Amino acid sequence: MRVLLSTYGSRGDVEPLVGLAVRLRALGAQVRVCAPPDEEFAKLLAGVGVELVPVGRSARALTIGTTPPSAAGLPQRAAELIAGQFDAVTTAAEGCDVLVATGVMPAVAGARSVAEKLGIRSVSVTFQQVTLPSPHHAPLAYPGRPFPPEVTDNRVLWDLDARSINALFGAALNTNRASIGLPPVDNVRDHVIGDRPWLATDPVLDPWKGSADLDVVQTGAWILPDERTLPAELTAFLDAGAPPVYVGFGSMPMRTSTDVARVAIEAVRAQGRRALLAHGWADLALIDDQDDCFVVGEVNQQALFGRVAAVVHHGGAGTTTTATRAGAPQVVVPQATDQPYWAGRVAELGIGAAHDGPTPTAESLSAALRTALTPGTRARARAVAGTVRADGTTVAARLLLDMADRERPSVSA
Repeated sequence: MRVLLSTYGSRGDVEPLVGLAVRLRALGAQVRVCAPPDEEFAKLLAGVGVELVPVGRSARALTIGTTPPSAAGLPQRAAELIAGQFDAVTTAAEGCDVLVATGVMPAVAGARSVAEKLGIRSVSVTFQQVTLPSPHHAPLAYPGRPFPPEVTDNRVLWDLDARSINALFGAALNTNRASIGLPPVDNVRDHVIGDRPWLATDPVLDPWKGSADLDVVQTGAWILPDERTLPAELTAFLDAGAPPVYVGFGSMPMRTSTDVARVAIEAVRAQGRRALLAHGWADLALIDDQDDCFVVGEVNQQALFGRVAAVVHHGGAGTTTTATRAGAPQVVVPQATDQPYWAGRVAELGIGAAHDGPTPTAESLSAALRTALTPGTRARARAVAGTVRADGTTVAARLLLDMADRERPSVSA
């Protein structure tokens, strides 16, 4: 069996596919991955011996650019993403039996359209449920397209969401579909998601409550086992004192008017704790030469989070899951998209605190840390850690094997 895994997004979109690729190869499948051409993604895939087919521009360059993406520029950006998928995926999918598409919606729309043209079975996957229509939660609003404040019915909001997505991405998608002889779609969102989308999240951390319109398959989170040892200097820092508080914001640039590193260190010191900063896309750095702080780059979080007092992070699905599995109390400082959802789940489960808003102060972050560092929160975090499943990639890989065994659909003329 040959499988193409396609995405466009940040590390949180790419790493789960790498985990699935490793599991698929262990079961005898051949795997390719379409992803942005960022060096860190190429290294990640090269480390497990999986071929990277680059698509589009650097995700990091687009994310940390001096000018954040504007609402007015979204349709143009969508057209570029969709066209890039049509070019890269068409070549990469040659000879494949199944395509897995995830990432930002225009990219998924492009990848699934290519699969449709080539007659390859495909599945749409999300790493958080807030993009799946359900009466139990509201959709995310796109930049510059807020929902009317007076509308509170989730069903009505999801109808408005479908219209907004059509306005942003419909023309670009249908223009590209027409170029390869495919008919237009009148509901981009529902076409992208399909009738049986996959939700690659842990059912305890992210319980799906159901929807009459979707047959959602929750596989469990796709986790890439990390066997790397921690750097010697980091290990020495950890061994030199009490467990520190980890602060890192992953692929978030943290565009605020405050010095986030200084705020974080002051808040951690206010709790009488040492601080461990992760450089990340926010470029966190030390603010002085005191020996109670240390900074790291790319590191094995699975090993590290079991040795820290708490994890302060942005609330990406991957980081939230890793911290939860490690039993580490969390403080989530959500920046965008699904991150407020994950912050809420951490608070609801009693395994940490949700910071109010994306811009922490030393006082607000210190208050959140006081909650996270209580013995009760740590005990609850350890209890929940034992319930998180680790078989998500195995479940997904076997589903794909079954899918590939079925009769291939007919190729579009």
